[in-house]
Amino acid sequence: MFRDFAEWLQTTGISVKVQSITWLIPVLQSIHILMIGIVFVSSLMITLRVVGSMRADEPFATVWGRFAPWMWSGLVVMALTGLVLIIGEPVREFSSVSFWLKMSLLAISLTSIFVFGRTLRPEMLTSATGEFSTGRKAAALATVVLWLAIIFLGRAIAYDAAVWGHLHT
Repeated sequence: MFRDFAEWLQTTGISVKVQSITWLIPVLQSIHILMIGIVFVSSLMITLRVVGSMRADEPFATVWGRFAPWMWSGLVVMALTGLVLIIGEPVREFSSVSFWLKMSLLAISLTSIFVFGRTLRPEMLTSATGEFSTGRKAAALATVVLWLAIIFLGRAIAYDAAVWGHLHT
């Protein structure tokens, strides 16, 4: 089903145009990777505040307010560049195990970030010193691990057959 869609998409005018501009895919990949870096570092800074390793002297709301806009803006640009990359190489993407795993983990990570933004309020702190519960710290660290896996899987798309062997479609 996805293979048929990918083959159809690859023949559309917009896909052919993206494929015919030789410099477009490398430029989009570069921007996409830069945005992943911005999102990851923003998420990491928020996580480090949650676990109390960095910026513990600042209220969580201040740290969130500083890094969340970078994270959300990076996600928007990342989504736009990713969409054009998919349009430019749909068969490669849709036939890649790494791509589908990356998209699944991305959905989980985005949900996690959204939930963090909605639930990590000052009243969620376990003490007046601004410390979060062990469960919230673990969840924040899990988000960082998710992003590391997303980064790895994004890179693995280019080497999908070598990484996944017979699982590669």
